[in-house]
Amino acid sequence: MARNVEFNETAAIQKAMEVFWKKGYNGTSMRDLTDAMQINSSSLYNTIGDKQELFVRCVQYYTDLRKHDWEKRLASSSSPFSILVDYIHEAVNIIINGEDSCMAVKSAFEVATNDQRIKDILKADSDRAYQFLYNLIQNAMKQGEIRADEDPALLADYFNSTWTGWYESYILHKDPIKIKRMAQYFIKQLSR
Repeated sequence: MARNVEFNETAAIQKAMEVFWKKGYNGTSMRDLTDAMQINSSSLYNTIGDKQELFVRCVQYYTDLRKHDWEKRLASSSSPFSILVDYIHEAVNIIINGEDSCMAVKSAFEVATNDQRIKDILKADSDRAYQFLYNLIQNAMKQGEIRADEDPALLADYFNSTWTGWYESYILHKDPIKIKRMAQYFIKQLSR
Protein backbone atom coordinates (compact mmCIF):
# COMPACT_ATOMS: atom_id res chain seq x y z
CA MET A 1 0.00 0.00 0.00
CA ALA A 2 1.32 3.47 -0.93
CA ARG A 3 2.17 5.79 1.87
CA ASN A 4 0.19 9.04 2.12
CA VAL A 5 2.24 12.12 1.46
CA GLU A 6 1.72 14.55 4.29
CA PHE A 7 3.52 17.84 4.51
CA ASN A 8 2.73 21.50 4.82
CA GLU A 9 2.73 22.60 1.19
CA THR A 10 2.94 26.32 2.00
CA ALA A 11 5.98 25.78 4.23
CA ALA A 12 7.55 23.57 1.56
CA ILE A 13 6.98 26.24 -1.12
CA GLN A 14 8.52 28.84 1.22
CA LYS A 15 11.63 26.68 1.71
CA ALA A 16 11.95 25.96 -2.00
CA MET A 17 11.49 29.65 -2.78
CA GLU A 18 14.42 30.48 -0.51
CA VAL A 19 16.63 28.01 -2.37
CA PHE A 20 15.62 29.32 -5.80
CA TRP A 21 16.05 32.88 -4.53
CA LYS A 22 19.59 32.20 -3.38
CA LYS A 23 20.82 29.93 -6.18
CA GLY A 24 18.60 30.91 -9.10
CA TYR A 25 16.62 28.48 -11.20
CA ASN A 26 19.57 27.04 -13.12
CA GLY A 27 21.81 26.78 -10.06
CA THR A 28 19.26 24.84 -8.03
CA SER A 29 19.22 21.05 -8.18
CA MET A 30 16.36 18.76 -7.29
CA ARG A 31 18.49 17.55 -4.39
CA ASP A 32 18.79 21.13 -3.10
CA LEU A 33 15.01 21.43 -3.22
CA THR A 34 14.13 18.12 -1.61
CA ASP A 35 16.72 18.68 1.13
CA ALA A 36 15.33 22.14 1.90
CA MET A 37 11.72 20.95 1.76
CA GLN A 38 12.56 17.81 3.77
CA ILE A 39 10.70 15.53 1.39
CA ASN A 40 11.77 12.87 -1.07
CA SER A 41 11.69 13.45 -4.82
CA SER A 42 8.72 11.15 -5.39
CA SER A 43 6.66 13.18 -2.90
CA LEU A 44 7.64 16.35 -4.72
CA TYR A 45 6.65 14.93 -8.10
CA ASN A 46 3.38 13.50 -6.74
CA THR A 47 2.23 16.68 -4.99
CA ILE A 48 3.69 19.59 -6.93
CA GLY A 49 5.29 18.28 -10.09
CA ASP A 50 8.71 18.86 -11.56
CA LYS A 51 11.29 21.54 -10.85
CA GLN A 52 9.74 23.92 -13.38
CA GLU A 53 6.28 23.65 -11.82
CA LEU A 54 7.75 24.16 -8.36
CA PHE A 55 9.60 27.25 -9.58
CA VAL A 56 6.41 28.71 -11.04
CA ARG A 57 4.67 28.19 -7.70
CA CYS A 58 7.59 29.72 -5.80
CA VAL A 59 7.63 32.84 -7.99
CA GLN A 60 3.87 33.15 -7.57
CA TYR A 61 4.26 32.78 -3.80
CA TYR A 62 6.97 35.44 -3.75
CA THR A 63 4.89 37.91 -5.76
CA ASP A 64 1.85 37.21 -3.55
CA LEU A 65 3.93 38.18 -0.51
CA ARG A 66 4.82 41.45 -2.22
CA LYS A 67 1.20 42.08 -3.13
CA HIS A 68 0.11 41.66 0.51
CA ASP A 69 2.87 44.01 1.65
CA TRP A 70 1.74 46.71 -0.79
CA GLU A 71 -1.90 46.30 0.26
CA LYS A 72 -0.91 46.65 3.92
CA ARG A 73 1.09 49.80 3.18
CA LEU A 74 -1.77 51.36 1.21
CA ALA A 75 -4.16 50.67 4.11
CA SER A 76 -1.85 52.49 6.54
CA SER A 77 -3.02 55.70 8.17
CA SER A 78 0.35 57.35 7.48
CA SER A 79 0.62 60.05 4.83
CA PRO A 80 1.13 58.77 1.28
CA PHE A 81 4.47 60.54 0.95
CA SER A 82 5.79 59.08 4.22
CA ILE A 83 4.71 55.60 3.10
CA LEU A 84 6.58 56.13 -0.17
CA VAL A 85 9.70 57.43 1.57
CA ASP A 86 9.65 54.53 4.05
CA TYR A 87 9.25 52.11 1.13
CA ILE A 88 12.24 53.65 -0.67
CA HIS A 89 14.40 53.49 2.46
CA GLU A 90 13.40 49.86 3.06
CA ALA A 91 14.22 49.06 -0.57
CA VAL A 92 17.67 50.56 -0.14
CA ASN A 93 18.18 48.64 3.09
CA ILE A 94 17.22 45.37 1.42
CA ILE A 95 19.51 46.06 -1.54
CA ILE A 96 22.58 46.86 0.54
CA ASN A 97 22.03 44.51 3.49
CA GLY A 98 20.21 41.58 1.92
CA GLU A 99 22.16 38.51 1.00
CA ASP A 100 20.18 38.03 -2.19
CA SER A 101 18.72 40.52 -4.59
CA CYS A 102 15.05 40.71 -5.48
CA MET A 103 13.76 37.32 -6.60
CA ALA A 104 11.49 38.98 -9.17
CA VAL A 105 14.42 40.82 -10.75
CA LYS A 106 16.60 37.70 -10.73
CA SER A 107 13.84 35.58 -12.24
CA ALA A 108 13.05 38.17 -14.91
CA PHE A 109 16.61 38.06 -16.22
CA GLU A 110 17.25 34.35 -15.74
CA VAL A 111 13.96 32.70 -16.72
CA ALA A 112 11.23 35.07 -17.93
CA THR A 113 12.72 35.56 -21.37
CA ASN A 114 12.13 31.86 -22.11
CA ASP A 115 9.15 30.97 -19.92
CA GLN A 116 5.80 32.59 -20.61
CA ARG A 117 4.27 31.56 -17.27
CA ILE A 118 7.07 33.21 -15.31
CA LYS A 119 6.89 36.25 -17.57
CA ASP A 120 3.13 36.53 -16.96
CA ILE A 121 3.53 36.26 -13.16
CA LEU A 122 6.29 38.86 -13.15
CA LYS A 123 4.36 41.19 -15.46
CA ALA A 124 1.38 41.03 -13.10
CA ASP A 125 3.75 41.75 -10.19
CA SER A 126 5.25 44.71 -12.04
CA ASP A 127 1.77 46.01 -12.84
CA ARG A 128 0.83 45.79 -9.14
CA ALA A 129 4.05 47.56 -8.15
CA TYR A 130 3.24 50.29 -10.65
CA GLN A 131 -0.31 50.63 -9.29
CA PHE A 132 0.97 50.73 -5.70
CA LEU A 133 3.42 53.52 -6.54
CA TYR A 134 0.91 55.35 -8.73
CA ASN A 135 -1.68 55.37 -5.94
CA LEU A 136 0.82 56.64 -3.37
CA ILE A 137 2.12 59.36 -5.67
CA GLN A 138 -1.34 60.46 -6.76
CA ASN A 139 -2.59 60.58 -3.16
CA ALA A 140 0.53 62.49 -2.10
CA MET A 141 -0.19 64.99 -4.87
CA LYS A 142 -3.78 65.41 -3.67
CA GLN A 143 -2.49 66.13 -0.16
CA GLY A 144 0.08 68.61 -1.42
CA GLU A 145 3.06 66.42 -0.48
CA ILE A 146 4.21 66.19 -4.12
CA ARG A 147 3.82 69.01 -6.65
CA ALA A 148 0.51 68.88 -8.50
CA ASP A 149 2.18 69.35 -11.90
CA GLU A 150 4.00 66.00 -11.67
CA ASP A 151 2.85 63.01 -13.71
CA PRO A 152 2.08 60.12 -11.30
CA ALA A 153 2.20 57.54 -14.11
CA LEU A 154 5.65 58.68 -15.23
CA LEU A 155 6.97 58.77 -11.66
CA ALA A 156 5.63 55.28 -10.92
CA ASP A 157 7.22 53.91 -14.11
CA TYR A 158 10.44 55.75 -13.38
CA PHE A 159 10.71 54.37 -9.85
CA ASN A 160 9.90 50.82 -11.00
CA SER A 161 12.75 51.03 -13.54
CA THR A 162 15.12 52.83 -11.18
CA TRP A 163 14.64 50.20 -8.47
CA THR A 164 15.95 47.50 -10.81
CA GLY A 165 18.93 49.69 -11.69
CA TRP A 166 19.79 50.10 -8.00
CA TYR A 167 19.97 46.32 -7.65
CA GLU A 168 22.24 46.01 -10.66
CA SER A 169 24.46 48.86 -9.47
CA TYR A 170 24.87 47.32 -6.04
CA ILE A 171 25.62 43.87 -7.44
CA LEU A 172 28.36 45.33 -9.64
CA HIS A 173 29.84 48.01 -7.38
CA LYS A 174 28.93 47.02 -3.80
CA ASP A 175 28.76 50.74 -2.99
CA PRO A 176 26.04 51.41 -0.39
CA ILE A 177 26.72 55.16 -0.40
CA LYS A 178 25.96 55.30 -4.11
CA ILE A 179 22.60 53.57 -3.64
CA LYS A 180 21.67 55.78 -0.67
CA ARG A 181 22.57 58.92 -2.62
CA MET A 182 20.43 57.84 -5.59
CA ALA A 183 17.51 57.17 -3.26
CA GLN A 184 17.91 60.54 -1.54
CA TYR A 185 18.06 62.25 -4.92
CA PHE A 186 14.84 60.55 -6.00
CA ILE A 187 13.09 61.55 -2.76
CA LYS A 188 14.37 65.13 -3.15
CA GLN A 189 13.03 65.30 -6.70
CA LEU A 190 9.63 64.14 -5.50
CA SER A 191 9.43 66.66 -2.69
CA ARG A 192 10.58 69.78 -4.57
